[in-house]
Amino acid sequence: MFMQIITSLINIVFALALFANGLLFIPQIMRLYKSKHAGDTSLITFAGFNILNLFAVLHGIAVNDKILVIGYGLSVVTNTIVTFLIIRYKYFTPHHTN
Repeated sequence: MFMQIITSLINIVFALALFANGLLFIPQIMRLYKSKHAGDTSLITFAGFNILNLFAVLHGIAVNDKILVIGYGLSVVTNTIVTFLIIRYKYFTPHHTN
């Protein structure tokens, strides 16, 4: 009985952590969107996160783990937005110097 409670608690906290992981990219999205400048933001880092998160989603699908699929899926969505904004503002937006 005690182990079932602990296991359930761990599963709940893990699900919340995965959801929070996806939300943690939102401040970066907002900063990039507002500033329209990627500056020192690393494309390699965010593209790497995206690839790793995508494999976590695929693993979740393979083992039929909905928590992994949804949690990492949210991370893929938010991280893809960051990656897109980095590419857009670093490579396709003219930089003005004063």
